Amino acid sequence: MTTAAHLHTDSGSDAPYALSHLDALESEAVHIFREVAGEFEKPVILFSGGKDSIVMLHLALKAFAPAPVPFTLLHVDTGHNFPEVLEYRDRTVEKHGLRLHVASVQEYIDAGKLRERPDGTRNPLQTVPLTEAIQSLKFDAVFGGGRRDEEKARAKERVFSLRDEFSQWDPRRQRPELWQLYNGRHAPGEHVRVFPLSNWTELDVWQYIAREGIELPEIYFAHEREVFQRNGMWLTAGEWGGPKENETPQTRLIRYRTVGDMSCTGAVDSDAVSLDAVIAEIAVSRLTERGATRADDKMSEAAMEDRKREGYF
Repeated sequence: MTTAAHLHTDSGSDAPYALSHLDALESEAVHIFREVAGEFEKPVILFSGGKDSIVMLHLALKAFAPAPVPFTLLHVDTGHNFPEVLEYRDRTVEKHGLRLHVASVQEYIDAGKLRERPDGTRNPLQTVPLTEAIQSLKFDAVFGGGRRDEEKARAKERVFSLRDEFSQWDPRRQRPELWQLYNGRHAPGEHVRVFPLSNWTELDVWQYIAREGIELPEIYFAHEREVFQRNGMWLTAGEWGGPKENETPQTRLIRYRTVGDMSCTGAVDSDAVSLDAVIAEIAVSRLTERGATRADDKMSEAAMEDRKREGYF
């Protein structure tokens, strides 16, 4: 006879019941999605077509199957996104019959609400379109794919992270989350940023992608691409401002560990063309994906935290 602590196996022996590491992470994320669905009126999922948002959407689909996902999607398009990723985004939205809101940085620039930066980077310009979209569309919970292992400021986040009426983050208002009890209480005009992948690592994400057979944009696997070097990173040439006269384009075998604005997202030299090869590569890496490939996080020691205080994810 089995007990609650054991499962009966086909061989007739009793074995301790325990979730695998990935099962535990999946279960936690599914619980978070369902908790938000029950506690908030109008949640939205940030979806860019990057691997973390892809995994997040996959988990949301699992959380509510066979019913449809009860949330819309939101993407802040900088105008400098990788074409392969935008194509994947649109194809995924159509496949699952989802609704996508796009907040365009280019439209804000054209309207005179934002100005181009001298370095051509638009990633920091996402804050205003993001916060105004949240306010105008009255979203009260916003799912993001941030993970604590990515960067120091993100390591300070709770799973439920309160934002004030100006979408600003105050670390002093962080709430305890003992025993996975989440507090979504907020005043009118405030909202909560929700991070279902908080406790995942980059390696966890890739192992889960492999286990679930999740399709990704090909940009995440090794491919030949014309790039140039700037500040120690391989960047893709584009209208955003590269390469300069002293920056010589060359064709290299590279892949992307993270995907953001083309002007600040660097590629890494790699011959990893399969999931197993990518996982093996990440397992021995000593640099986080953002630390290795995101120029916008290298502006200062507190670059990410400063942006988060202003309303960035």
